[in-house]
Amino acid sequence: MLHLRVVCPVDATDEVLAVLKAHPGVTHVALFPGAAIEPAGDVVAADLAREATDEVLSALCGLGIDHTGGVTLEQIDTALSDAADRAEEAAPGEAADAVVWEELLSRTGEESRLNATFLAFLTIACLLAAVGVVTNSPVTIVGAMVVGPEFGPLAAIAVGIVLRRWDLVRRAGLALAVGFPLAMLVTFGGAVLGSYSGLFDRTMVLSAHQVDFVFQVGPFSLIVALLAGAAGMLSMTSAKSAALVGVFISVTTVPAAGYAAIAAVLGEWAICGMSVLQLVVNLVGIVVAAAVVLALRNRRSRTRDLGRPLSNG
Repeated sequence: MLHLRVVCPVDATDEVLAVLKAHPGVTHVALFPGAAIEPAGDVVAADLAREATDEVLSALCGLGIDHTGGVTLEQIDTALSDAADRAEEAAPGEAADAVVWEELLSRTGEESRLNATFLAFLTIACLLAAVGVVTNSPVTIVGAMVVGPEFGPLAAIAVGIVLRRWDLVRRAGLALAVGFPLAMLVTFGGAVLGSYSGLFDRTMVLSAHQVDFVFQVGPFSLIVALLAGAAGMLSMTSAKSAALVGVFISVTTVPAAGYAAIAAVLGEWAICGMSVLQLVVNLVGIVVAAAVVLALRNRRSRTRDLGRPLSNG
């Protein structure tokens, strides 16, 4: 179940209530007359089944509430109510299969932003990957995979392509185009310092065969990237968000970037090139698979225009 809160002008309250009362997947409707201060108006609250959310949001935005007032959604972890059970049973489809398109746009829009937090996480992940390469530690490599934040922008690119939200594609593309080179540059600098201080040498790195999978490009590199992209998009468009951790661990985007930096310091340009190729294969594979999955889930008719520009909030 999700909790819906609507701030609407007084003259639109009856229409909002009519929309909510008419849908069988909505329950616990409450009205707070004059409760909204900015923007001024009434506040309407309700609980709704996840599979009913997209239809309700479409109807509310069709009334222009997203312009004259506001609509917010919150996840309900526990709902002890026969009325809520009846609403979930009456709503068409299954909750796990329902796609809340506005939630997806909001989530990917936020995770695709180029900011200090994204750059910090990506840089730390690359540094962890470099440490894993130098110490021949697959566990550290896995840690770098989990820390890496790159799936957010990759998912945003897939969403932008399918829904033709080119502002989202540009934003996510900028985050990746700036983030990876910067993280690799910082990792390169750290590797130079480590090499000159004697923390590692060429022999130590080249004998680390347990992590050679990071730069070894082959058919399975693309297969894993495709499967990870598909699983990741399924996770983001359903209630199975816990699966994202497995997606992070399955791809070698950040480890490949870290290995490329180490190889460049050692002058191993063949390994560096293969690591960069591994990075590209993973990035492209994830986006392609995520876009295909989203396109399949987007086959049902859309009832409202999703072409509004992203907000800066």
